[in-house]
Amino acid sequence: MSGFPWGVFAVGLGWAAGAAFAVMLATFAVAVRKGVHRVVDVAWGLGFAAVALVACVVAAAAGEGDAGRRALVGVLTAVWGLRLAAHIARRGRGHGEDPRYDAMLAKAPANRNLYALRMVYLLQGALVWLVSLPVQAAAYGPGPLSALAWAGAVLWAVGLAFEAVGDAQLARFKADPANRGQLMDRGLWSWTRHPNYFGDFCVWWGLFLVACDAGLAAAAVSVVSPLVMTYLLIGGSGKRLLERRMAGRPGWTAYAARTSGFFPRPPRRLA
Repeated sequence: MSGFPWGVFAVGLGWAAGAAFAVMLATFAVAVRKGVHRVVDVAWGLGFAAVALVACVVAAAAGEGDAGRRALVGVLTAVWGLRLAAHIARRGRGHGEDPRYDAMLAKAPANRNLYALRMVYLLQGALVWLVSLPVQAAAYGPGPLSALAWAGAVLWAVGLAFEAVGDAQLARFKADPANRGQLMDRGLWSWTRHPNYFGDFCVWWGLFLVACDAGLAAAAVSVVSPLVMTYLLIGGSGKRLLERRMAGRPGWTAYAARTSGFFPRPPRRLA
């Protein structure tokens, strides 16, 4: 693991944490003024973009890392984060509080806003910092770009396509009044019940490959990120909780029987 600038990287971790929490605290202030905490979902993507920018700036200022890899990982992260933030902002425009946050804040022992700050904003800030470790490590890693980084970029692109196309297909489906009360089972949604979650999975394993391109040290320090994201997407707050809410919907049992739960495949033919 020699050659990795551990001292500068440690300083950069502090700056990255500051960026993540600054985005969350600014969002908290907006949420309190608006009286709606669902805006924190917009800050998730913005937080990653901010961390990527800070990591690349700190690494460049210290003269560490490869400029090509910094540019690659910075652009990939910013594009993903800003697209996600814009999508969530459009989706939530004109809506009230998210039922998830209503249910959570109903358990607040005292001040709802302070409870939200502790249980939502600060927790998400910490997760942004943790999950962004491949982005941070790639920015500081020595050595020029190789095929491994470009393989990671290709996997990232597959993930972004699944997220963007899946989100667009679902938005068009919901916009048609004729589809009210029906399950979305077309396009990518006929190949996987969660194209957006599968896309997120590919994005973060792709960014991890870019970090691996920076050497064993960068890979070792950042492997926790895709593992945590995989758990959150499949077994944590993603697929598992969403399917629990969807289980009672008409047609769900047949849809789940013919459609992959995560990794895309052609739909099964039911007898």
